[in-house]
Amino acid sequence: MTGESFVLGAIRDGSAKLVLLASDTGASSQKQFRDKAASYGVPLNEAFTKDQLSTAIGSARTVIAITDPGFVRKLQQLLAD
Repeated sequence: MTGESFVLGAIRDGSAKLVLLASDTGASSQKQFRDKAASYGVPLNEAFTKDQLSTAIGSARTVIAITDPGFVRKLQQLLAD
């Protein structure tokens, strides 16, 4: 899921298994997503810039919610290496 309102909804309803937040997102958005993810126990990763996230999904975005648990496990393994 992409887009701020969709990602916030996915965090709230428990479907987000990992949130990717662009490292160069504005301070107020960073705080909003960090706080929301922390309060709902959703892991949040800021390893990528806006350009990197946008290139990866083919659409200009600063935040992405990943809902597939298998994809999240593999992505977290790759990020840890």
